[in-house]
Amino acid sequence: MDVTVYHNSACGTSRGVLALLEERGITPIVIEYLQNPPTRDEVRALADNAGVPLRALLRENAPPYAEMGLGDESLSDDALLDAIDQHPILLNRPIVVTPKGTALCRPKEKLLDLL
Repeated sequence: MDVTVYHNSACGTSRGVLALLEERGITPIVIEYLQNPPTRDEVRALADNAGVPLRALLRENAPPYAEMGLGDESLSDDALLDAIDQHPILLNRPIVVTPKGTALCRPKEKLLDLL
């Protein structure tokens, strides 16, 4: 099974998702998204494929979130994408892509629905 994980090694939930995959004998493609950020189109596609608004993929407890006023619901998706472009830490993780779908796997057990 092809599995891609947008991962941050400093995140316990993200590490937990990788451990769950390993337990099932699945070796995913791991994208360290802070070092290799997805493009605007890729971020938009992740949200679309997960069936969630782009805002649902934002990490609200990342310092730039409050500093940039991203809690303002009137901000457009383009403004949110600009913020993610500037500060990839704003993209929540882990986002997992499998043939069954795409999801932000918080908590890590959400992964099970994609396997």
